[in-house]
Amino acid sequence: MADSPLTRAVRWDTVVGALLVVVLLLSFGFVDGFGNSLNLSFLIGNTLPIALIALPMTLLVVSGEIDLSVASTAGLSGAVMGALWNQGMTIEAIIPICLLLGVACGLFNGLLVTRLGLPSLAVTIGTLAAYRGIAQIVLGSDAVTDFPSQYLDFAAGRFDGTFVPYAFVPFLVLLVVAVVALHAMPFGRSLFAIGASEEAARFAGIRVKRQKLILFTLTGLMSSLTGVFWALHYASARYDNATGLELSVVAAVLLGGIDFDGGKGTLGGAIAGVFLLGALQNVMSLQDVSAQSQIVVTGVLLVLSVLGPRVARQISLARAGRRVAAPPPSKTPAPTP
Repeated sequence: MADSPLTRAVRWDTVVGALLVVVLLLSFGFVDGFGNSLNLSFLIGNTLPIALIALPMTLLVVSGEIDLSVASTAGLSGAVMGALWNQGMTIEAIIPICLLLGVACGLFNGLLVTRLGLPSLAVTIGTLAAYRGIAQIVLGSDAVTDFPSQYLDFAAGRFDGTFVPYAFVPFLVLLVVAVVALHAMPFGRSLFAIGASEEAARFAGIRVKRQKLILFTLTGLMSSLTGVFWALHYASARYDNATGLELSVVAAVLLGGIDFDGGKGTLGGAIAGVFLLGALQNVMSLQDVSAQSQIVVTGVLLVLSVLGPRVARQISLARAGRRVAAPPPSKTPAPTP
């Protein structure tokens, strides 16, 4: 009998998780400076922007859609944050405004996809450029760095005596919520159904357009939250914050076994892919690999993450076909005395 899609997803998750463990063990053993607390804190802190957006992106890709405007939404959120801070607003008032802006960006993407029937890939490539352009108009080439120290300390600090950043705790809360929503609630099961067959999902009574609109809105919200975190973590709000982050997010999610066609994968695999990519980027930085070379490696991983599950699936189907085609062993009657 052929492996089920769930079984294949679990096996791919296991491969990614095992590869993450191997990379970490090799890095601890052979990469100078990798295992010290400061570097591990940097690793987690630098990976958190990818991980935050990967949560809703996983749900979106499972449903058969994608959002490539996430980094531009994060950059727009950071630019608005810097501009409002320059105008004298308090940070407590600015953050909700930035989050609402992210909701509006995600809602706009979702309406174009669900109401006008436009492909999400084309829509979000367009808004990728549009949101980044608006961010440049809002803040120009300025860099805002004088945010309140308590917020900067929370975004970049860590618990005393450990390598665990403060910001890692709220991320874990969001991760638990996302895992429960995707794997333990009817909402998550409906997303797998939509990704597997949108037409069948409609016949089953699932409100496909509403579900997708919710996902795009959540993705916009998490992207704007990431933009706020980015500006505080790196103590700099610029219009070009998070440029290129969408490539890392998509590569990590697909590397974790989420099928680009939708309907397959687990959030655990996606997060394993996120931290595998983060660990590799950290190791390359420690080895003085250039930023351009790191982008090349990320692109290669993106291609492999798409090919890997498909090749594994074809091998599994081929094996199943051979088992079905193989004739049963013949039974030779025992000789009569």
